Amino acid sequence: MEQIYIQNSEIFLRLAVAVVLGLVVGAERILVHKEAGMKTHALVAMGAAVFALISEELVTKYINLPGLNPTMIPAQIVLGIGFLGAGSIMLRGERLRGLTTATGLWVVAGIGMASGLGFYGLALIATVLTLLVLTLVYFIEKPIRKISEDIEQ
Repeated sequence: MEQIYIQNSEIFLRLAVAVVLGLVVGAERILVHKEAGMKTHALVAMGAAVFALISEELVTKYINLPGLNPTMIPAQIVLGIGFLGAGSIMLRGERLRGLTTATGLWVVAGIGMASGLGFYGLALIATVLTLLVLTLVYFIEKPIRKISEDIEQ
């Protein structure tokens, strides 16, 4: 019975880390008024963590099964998130919208996979770097966009 508790607490921890880190990235997206917010990012991260946990369990349960390829599930996560992200990209007039949202969801899926596999350091570092890109690069990008608009006129 104690083994079940330990095993379930590790699963809970992995899923909780994925959700929390997804919520953090989603909060930044809400602050800049983007469509995909905290719930979307948290669910993508947790979903990726669930599939990573399933992949890990399949390996431990069927270790001697010939032809088992444990990379199949993570590869399909990347593919599925790519499909989800593609749906968030829109062309409005001459402007492409939703590309950062799509890539944010893609990165959050990776953060979720890292959490699901127990790579907490990787998940945390990826979250911090994602937030740095989403927040700090904005301040670098803004003057560059201004120069670009001035050149076009």
